[in-house]
Amino acid sequence: MSYRSTTLRAGGPALLTARFRTLTMIGLTVATIVAMALVPRIQQDEAYHHFADQRSLLGIANFMNVASNLPFLLTGIAGLLFVNRKSSLASDTFLHRFERWPYIVFFFGVMLTCFGSAYYHLSPNTERLMWDRLPMSIAFMSLLAAVITERINLRAGVVLLAPLVIIGVSSVIYWHLGEQRGNGDLRPYILVQFYSLVAIVLTAIMFPSRYTKGGALLVTCGVYALAKVIELLDVQILSIGGIVSGHSIKHIVAAIAVYWVLRMLKQRTPAANAGLARGESVVSS
Repeated sequence: MSYRSTTLRAGGPALLTARFRTLTMIGLTVATIVAMALVPRIQQDEAYHHFADQRSLLGIANFMNVASNLPFLLTGIAGLLFVNRKSSLASDTFLHRFERWPYIVFFFGVMLTCFGSAYYHLSPNTERLMWDRLPMSIAFMSLLAAVITERINLRAGVVLLAPLVIIGVSSVIYWHLGEQRGNGDLRPYILVQFYSLVAIVLTAIMFPSRYTKGGALLVTCGVYALAKVIELLDVQILSIGGIVSGHSIKHIVAAIAVYWVLRMLKQRTPAANAGLARGESVVSS
């Protein structure tokens, strides 16, 4: 039996399975987009801007909701410093130098979230909400690109980085322009924010990472989901002692989710499987 036929027999089923999983993800994504398109237009609820904690301090309106964005700035800067320093580029944090680009964009988006969210919370209204959502869409989509890079296809993840970020930003601009015309539609942004997280979780479950500590992504998404639950309990949490509201805590918990990504990058090493760790993709290019 030739070496080539032996390789095909050994690698064929695994490769076929990887392709099947990839097609499954693509099919699920298309199905989700179609399903969302069939849902009636979703407009921004003006009641969203009525946060429980409206106290001012040091001349700053809604002080706690503004100040609680500081952790985004700190984690964003810490992440940018780490992925750009020579030690991380020379270590096993990134097997290929260009793998750091999705994370650079991710941490940059997180850093901008501090300013965008603080600007919005100074005077919450639909017009300002765009500046809160723009940097978040950048962070969501760049993290998705990073996961694709490390788990599905190295080249595809890097190539998709710019288109995914453009899609995220466009979803916010589309909604914002619609609001100005009186027919705002949140459906694309909802897909960007929530389905990107679903896609990250499913990809983390279905595809092995080329690095250790891959389970940290599930922790990150879980912590962010917790932040969203806390956000819904804005009034109830403030009523407990009247110290801090759910929305302010949500900012801090979401920043912890970002920190978990940074923690993963600092602690990870190439996977034990040398072929998977050094290979360019899980799925044949």
